[in-house]
Formats: sequence, structure tokens, C-alpha cells
Amino acid sequence: MKENICKEKMALVEKLGVHLENTEQLAPVAARILSYIILTGKKGTTFEDMVSTLCASKSTISNHLSHLQDLKEIQYYTKTGDRKKYFIINKDTIIQHVDKMINVWKELRELHSEIKNYKEDQNKHKIENEKEKFDLSFHNDYIKFIDGASASIEELRLKITDNQFDI
Repeated sequence: MKENICKEKMALVEKLGVHLENTEQLAPVAARILSYIILTGKKGTTFEDMVSTLCASKSTISNHLSHLQDLKEIQYYTKTGDRKKYFIINKDTIIQHVDKMINVWKELRELHSEIKNYKEDQNKHKIENEKEKFDLSFHNDYIKFIDGASASIEELRLKITDNQFDI
């Protein structure tokens, strides 16, 4: 049973790692470290655990941990009487990612609104032939989608900042 969970976790570490490489421009090992930390959760993971589980050298793990800490992607805590550091995801990083998403969607909404307004103006004042007029339904639907998605992600952000999630 434990072996299956480990295989499942490592497959997900790999999948999430590839995603993080592409979206966050992280080095492959850094992306796997961050993925492993995310999937380990609030109990945290130690340097030694990452060295053995991710099959990378101590110096490689150490360098990437330092880099991820510099990026404020991760943080660590210690336990009384234990000299080990337990690495966990930095909750502020999640909020920053959500804020980035909100800003991108806001820019997209503004752009589509401008395009829609331009096309509406063209339809009213410049294009006389009905068959040549712009169909605005795509922009209307896209703006409606962005509004709904933005409301959902802002609700999620509020729950994160109000500590409604134990990340």
C-alpha cells in the first residue's frame, strides 16, 4: 500500500514538475523539489529526504533549495530539539500566483472590451451591409467567462488570506 502511494506521489511530482518547469521557468530539479514539497504538505520535508527520494546530489538539492528560498517559493521551520529544517510551500507565493492570474485576466477583459467596443462602433457607424457586420457573441461570452473566473479566483484568494485553508 505504502509503495503504491509512493509511486503515485512520484508520478505526480514528475507531472507537476514538468508543469512548473514550463510555467515558472524553473530548472528541472528545482521544479521537482517544489513539486515534492507541495505534495508533502504542511508536515514538511527534510533535506535528507529530498536527497534520497529525488535521487540528486546533496549539492544540487542544496543549491536549488537556496534558489527556491530566494524566490520565496518555499520556507522552512524547525522543531524543538531537532536540528533539521522542514521545508514547506510559502503561502504568500500562492497568493502572488493568484494575484498574477487575476491581473492577467483583468488585462484580457479590458482588451476584449476594447475590441468589442471598436467592433460595435464599426457596426453602428461604418459597416452598412448587415452580412459584413461583426458578430459580437464571442466577445460577450469571453467577457462573461472572465468575469465568472475572476470572481471565483478572488473568492479563493480571500479564503487563503483569511486562513480558511490549511496549506
